[in-house]
Amino acid sequence: MTDSAETIVIYPPVRADWLALREEEVLDPDLPIVDAHHHLWERESSVYMIDDLAHDLGSGHRIVATVYVQCRSMYREHGPGEFAPVGETEFTRGVAENTADGALGRFGICAGIVGHANMMLGDRVRPVLEAHCDAGGGRFRGIRHITAWDSDPRLLTPGYPVEASMLADDRFREGFAHLAPLGLSFDVWIYHPQIAEVAALARAFPETTIILDHCGGPLGIGHFAGRRDEVFPDWSAAIRDLATCPNVVVKTGGLAMGSCGHGFHTEPMPPDSSRLADAWRPWIETCIEAFGARRCMFESNFPVDKGSCSYRACWNAFKKLASGVSSTERSDLFAGTAARTYRIDATT
Repeated sequence: MTDSAETIVIYPPVRADWLALREEEVLDPDLPIVDAHHHLWERESSVYMIDDLAHDLGSGHRIVATVYVQCRSMYREHGPGEFAPVGETEFTRGVAENTADGALGRFGICAGIVGHANMMLGDRVRPVLEAHCDAGGGRFRGIRHITAWDSDPRLLTPGYPVEASMLADDRFREGFAHLAPLGLSFDVWIYHPQIAEVAALARAFPETTIILDHCGGPLGIGHFAGRRDEVFPDWSAAIRDLATCPNVVVKTGGLAMGSCGHGFHTEPMPPDSSRLADAWRPWIETCIEAFGARRCMFESNFPVDKGSCSYRACWNAFKKLASGVSSTERSDLFAGTAARTYRIDATT
């Protein structure tokens, strides 16, 4: 086990002055992009609201639409607790409608919304899901219930009670069964030792679209620190098995998080896109090879990944990683897969 005194940093803080130390030109600025995963929040420790997002979206890449993914933001303060997450969908719909005039740029902000509902409610989750659909104003697309678990409590995501093997729990699956009938997908955020659990869930519910977030969460900290040569083959085998499930797609991003162990945030200068591409290449190329471009989508995961890299460098890195694919595959990776999966218009 790792020394309990070791500092674990999963979410490095955003430091604008540090990010400003490096600039680079935007690559292929006319390539349409759907940012398949971002957040908005206002917390004591950090703020990332619409002006911050618009600033990043306007950094030079051609962002035509975005997908908002739940992050415990703007929950309802009154009423039954299980309906509190519907407040996040109400807030996000407001953001989408208030930016639709293009005053902040023609980005299609929050064109798709992924919210949270507690699958452990079982059948009682159905009215919560229906409330999300009503609140979304035609933009609500699915649920994320974070189930990232590890025996080291320092690796657990604050604010999300999680148990081992939650995806196999009878109560969870009872709730999960209500997604497909409502036309909803499921974003899953787990750590790499849990990928087989996602495969089992996908095979049990072949009619439900499951989106694997952040390349399946390869860990490089805690008791996985310094063990990348062991982690990668285990992760790769699990990814290839998961790819045999046709109802699963994968978000190829999120690798700048502190949990991956690259340590970008500890360096005196922020990484440029070449450094990011080199670090991410084995994971992203494996996902694309296993799933195919039609089932892979790039994501910024901002502002979480912003603690380690700039928006411009992040998307430049993705463009470098996709330099060898066909034009059709490139279109899918940057916009097509996300547009199909979340049923959004990416033609702006």
